[in-house]
Amino acid sequence: MRSRLRLADLLPVSTVGLRSRPGRAVLSVLGVAIGIAAMVAVLGVTQSSQADVLAEIDRVGTNLLTVATGKTTGGDEAELPPTAGPGVARTDGVLSAAATATLPVRVYRTDRVPSGRTGGLSVRVADPALLTTLDGSLLAGRFLDPAVSGYPAVVLGNYAAKVLGIAEVDDRPQVYLGEHWFTVIGVLAPVDLAPELDTAAFIGAAVAATEFGYEGSPTRIFVRAQTDRTDEVAGLLARAANPAHPEEVAVSRPSEALTARLAVTDGTTVLMLGLGAVALLVGGIGIANVLVISVLERRGEIGLRRALGATRGHVGAQFLVESLLLGAAGGVVGIMLGTVVTFGMAATRGWQTLVPAYAIGAGFLAALLIGGCAGLYPALRAARLSPTDALRTL
Repeated sequence: MRSRLRLADLLPVSTVGLRSRPGRAVLSVLGVAIGIAAMVAVLGVTQSSQADVLAEIDRVGTNLLTVATGKTTGGDEAELPPTAGPGVARTDGVLSAAATATLPVRVYRTDRVPSGRTGGLSVRVADPALLTTLDGSLLAGRFLDPAVSGYPAVVLGNYAAKVLGIAEVDDRPQVYLGEHWFTVIGVLAPVDLAPELDTAAFIGAAVAATEFGYEGSPTRIFVRAQTDRTDEVAGLLARAANPAHPEEVAVSRPSEALTARLAVTDGTTVLMLGLGAVALLVGGIGIANVLVISVLERRGEIGLRRALGATRGHVGAQFLVESLLLGAAGGVVGIMLGTVVTFGMAATRGWQTLVPAYAIGAGFLAALLIGGCAGLYPALRAARLSPTDALRTL
C-alpha cells in the first residue's frame, strides 16, 4: 500500500520543530523580519518624502525663474543695469517680475549690538510685487507697498525675525538698520524656492535711495512666467535684463533644485534597498543554518518516519514547508515593522504617510522566496537520509 501525506496533515507535521524550539524559531524569523522591514521602510519613507517634494513643486510651481548677476569676461562680479527690472517685466510670456537688491548695510535688534555680530542677516531692497511673484505669505503684518516704500518700514524674512526675536508686529517693534531705526511692519513665512530671502530684511526702494544711496541696480529678479512657455521665456531673460552684455546675466529655475532632490532620493533608495537585500540574505542563511541543525538533531525522527512508510518527498516537504513558514512569519513581522517606521518618520517630518502596496506584496513574496531557497538544501539533505542510518541515532 502506497504511503500518502495529506495537505491537512502537512502543516501540523511541519510545525513540530517550530513548536518544540520556539526560541530558535523566533530568532530565525527575526533575521528575515529585519531585512523585510528595512526594504518596506525604505520604500515607504522614500514614497512619503517624494510625495512631499512633489506637493512642494506643485505648490510653488515650475514656472518661477531667477535673473541674477553673473561674471564679467575678466571674472569679476557683474552688475545688472537699473533698467533690468522693467525690461524683464516687459518680456513676452512674463506674468510678473519683482526685483531685489542687496545693500551693504546690516540690521540689528538694538544699537547696542556689536557691529560684527550680524547673525548672518542681510538687507535687501524689495519690489512690492515680490510676495505675489513668489506666491509667498505673511505670518504677521503686511508687506511693502507704494504707500510705505518711502518710509523707514521693514519686513523681516522668517529666519531673520527669529534671530531678531520678533514674532508679532502689533506693538510696532523697531530694529536698528544701517544706523537708522526702522519699524517692523511684517514677518514672512518661509519661502520654499528662495530660502536666501528668509535671512533678509526688506525695505522699499525709495527709502533705500534716500538713506543708503541706492541707485536702482538689482542683484536678483524673480520672474513668474507662463507655465507652458517657461523654457522659452528663460532664453529671453538674459538679453532683456542686460541688452549690452547678456553673457553677464545668470538665469536659473529654482524648482530644478527640488527635482534634483528627487534624483538624490532615488539614488539613496537603491543603496538602502541593497542593504536591505543583504540583511534579508543574512536572514535566509540563518534559516538554512537552523534547519540544517534541526535535521541533524531530528535524524531519529526522520528515520522512524521513513521506517513507518514516509517517502523522501514527505520528509523533504516537511522541512521545506517549515522553512516557508519561517520566511512567511518573518515577512509579516517585517512588513509591520517597516510600516511602523514609515509612519514614525512621516509623522516627525510632517509628511503624508505612504506605504506602497507593491512594497508590501514584494516584501512578502521576497520573504517566501528566501524562506524557500533557505529550506531547499536542508529538505534535500533530510530526504536523502537512509532510514537505517537515521535510526542508529536513536
